[in-house]
Amino acid sequence: MPVKKSELYSSLWKSCDELRGGMDASQYKDYVLVLLFVKYVSDKAASQKDYDIEVPKGGSFADLVALKGDKEIGDKMNQIISKLAAKNDLKGVIDVADWNDSDKLGKGRDMVDRLSNLIAIFENSALDFRNNRAEGDDLLGDAYEFLMRHFATESGKSKGQFYTPAEVSRIMAKVIGLGSASNPGQTIHDPTCGSGSLLIKAHDEAKSAAGLDLALYGQEMDNATRALARMNLILHDCATGVVWQDNTLSAPHFKDAKTGALKTFDFVVANPPFSTKAWTNGFDPANDPYGRFALGIPPQKNGDYAFLLHILACLKSTGKGAVILPHGVLFRGGAEATIRREVVKRGYLKGIIGLPANLFYGTGIPACILVLDKEGAAARKGIFMVDASKGFIKDGNKNRLRAQDIHKIVDAFTRQLELPRYSRMVPLTEIADPKNDYNLNLPRYIDSSEPEDLQDIDAHLRGGIPDRDLDALDRYWKVFPGVREALFQKAGRPGYSELKVAVADIKPTIFGHAEFTAWSAKTQKLFARWRGEAAQRLRSIAKGDKPKTLIEGLSEGLLATFQKAKLLDSYDVYQHLMDYWVETMQDDVYLIASDGWTEAAKLRSLSDDKDKKSKDKPDFVIGRQRLKAELIPVSLLIARYFAEEQASIEKLESEAAAVTQAIEELAEDHGGEDGLLVEARNEKDKLTKASVSARLRALRNDPGAAEECRVLADYQTLVEKEAAIGSQAKAAQEELTAKVMAKYGKLVDDEIKTLVAEDKWLATLKAAIQGELDLVSQTLSGRIRELAARYADPLPTLTAELAVLAARVDQHIKKMVATWN
Repeated sequence: MPVKKSELYSSLWKSCDELRGGMDASQYKDYVLVLLFVKYVSDKAASQKDYDIEVPKGGSFADLVALKGDKEIGDKMNQIISKLAAKNDLKGVIDVADWNDSDKLGKGRDMVDRLSNLIAIFENSALDFRNNRAEGDDLLGDAYEFLMRHFATESGKSKGQFYTPAEVSRIMAKVIGLGSASNPGQTIHDPTCGSGSLLIKAHDEAKSAAGLDLALYGQEMDNATRALARMNLILHDCATGVVWQDNTLSAPHFKDAKTGALKTFDFVVANPPFSTKAWTNGFDPANDPYGRFALGIPPQKNGDYAFLLHILACLKSTGKGAVILPHGVLFRGGAEATIRREVVKRGYLKGIIGLPANLFYGTGIPACILVLDKEGAAARKGIFMVDASKGFIKDGNKNRLRAQDIHKIVDAFTRQLELPRYSRMVPLTEIADPKNDYNLNLPRYIDSSEPEDLQDIDAHLRGGIPDRDLDALDRYWKVFPGVREALFQKAGRPGYSELKVAVADIKPTIFGHAEFTAWSAKTQKLFARWRGEAAQRLRSIAKGDKPKTLIEGLSEGLLATFQKAKLLDSYDVYQHLMDYWVETMQDDVYLIASDGWTEAAKLRSLSDDKDKKSKDKPDFVIGRQRLKAELIPVSLLIARYFAEEQASIEKLESEAAAVTQAIEELAEDHGGEDGLLVEARNEKDKLTKASVSARLRALRNDPGAAEECRVLADYQTLVEKEAAIGSQAKAAQEELTAKVMAKYGKLVDDEIKTLVAEDKWLATLKAAIQGELDLVSQTLSGRIRELAARYADPLPTLTAELAVLAARVDQHIKKMVATWN
């Protein structure tokens, strides 16, 4: 049985534990990623004819494995990796790290053990790439992505800029239309490519949506980061991609062979360094040989617009691009305002997507995506703006876009959906208006703030709930108008209402209303319809299927289904599935796609040392054998096949608990200093069956101890009853465990599919959807309770209560023979 995808990621990250201490994350990533690279290309070269990378004799991962325990392991690893690099023009790419560096890797035996352990981690059976990657899924790419994200997180503010979050990369690839690429000769360029994540996501979008393997061109100034990019491209089967190391602004590499002008591309994506101060180093912008700064020269100490103008110069006349820049480019004045005006006037700017703050590694400032499109520039009448700054989730010390945030951004932008407080098409006439003067700051055009919850002075003075506040709940009343009528009546003056029911009855009134019940039933029917289609697809999972294709189809179907649901946010529903996919379902599907239903459902042995150290606890322990139900939790199998037996055990456990409580109560009633059970305690001051029996024997011939004997006998009877029930429950549990274990071995495919697809996956999602339905009622009833409490005691009532309380205080003072002034 293969290791779960989540376990693979975990084991890869644990490989870093072997290196921590001697160096920081910005350094040990160079070791870990090189080993992953050598393992991958060795496996692929061994299983594929004409593989792009040639693995020479003495230059493979197997040669590294043979070094484990060798006292000269570090020096010999350098030689092996150098052979692989020399054979494939990868000098300066995979041979940058020194495997014999005693300052980083330790001296003597310490180095030998550390490197031997590191190599052993990459011998993990899950890291076997000789077959096509996880049956067509990008298992390695995901693992590499996982490592890069964690390296960026640990590398600190100054060293984490080599990585663009995958979520942002996916958005950029989609909004520039790479999924609609139409020609295999089209090209993708990233002038500041870092570790290549943006290029790869762009390539993947074109490959998965259009089936085109577009050519990749990247340039990166830092040599070590360029090495990461080259490895990244090869590991993602983009070995022909070109990554050049040099300064993009002063020495752009990709040029027309005949004219010497900049080479132009169909698509450009970039995440350049924010607000770099030294952007003019090495060249004179005023005399730029490529004419990039015809629209204006950016400020000498801020290079944001220099990269933007470079990207525009790299785009074909039909080219499309996306660049990440700090929000300041939208509104800063001076030379940048002049350039911004010219870019807008020429129609190059198709859209702006405002992102949440603290998304990127190396900076916490908010950024935006500028979407460029030369093809439609002449006819452009407006700029589509999206303020997505509030859609994210906290992830450690960073913010992260959820699947629903990505989908909503892409849907809004690609479909040009105008959503309240989120997105709109802003006419160029509005942008050019003197009051805006080409200032593109998003709050000028989209008010994303929540409406202020205003207090009503008249309601505080005279009572009643303002109709204005109730009207603000119009989205609910449109669906069940009768609920408003059931809850409220006019308060005796225009513009105000009052509750017709007690505050405690608000939620029951909503839940019990026919309109709410009808809405709930209709929404549940939507899920039932999707569930029927999903169940069929889930039950048909077969060996070799692609899990990513599966979840894409399921999630898109769920989103489309719930876009028809009233009062529910279809993106929230979609997120439930995506969260469950990451937490549980993904690992299950990978197991099934790898091994088939029957094999995946077998009990897994936890007998090896690795599993003993893991947090995975066995479901069954038989002698030394420790077994885990990987795919089908024991509780699900019991619920479907052994419900009666489980109910009997639970009944016995309940009876035992009742007896235990009776014992505790008896001990408490008679356990005080003069209690009848005090003398029955043993030397450790505990009441036990033996100590109670001994006390009874001691009082056998004492006629004055009848009452104490009765209590002792009662206690003894209860203890014996507790033991008898416990013994009965234990025997029943052992019998049930044996039946359950036997059942695991007899399950057939159809039973397994029912247990997993229906009882596990779809039942979990159904509960999540029910939670969304309940949230509608809770939100509505919560707001009504809030309004009712806010205006429950108007000023006259408070004044009268104050007068009553003052009179009481006055009376008390007079009784104390005091004078109240």
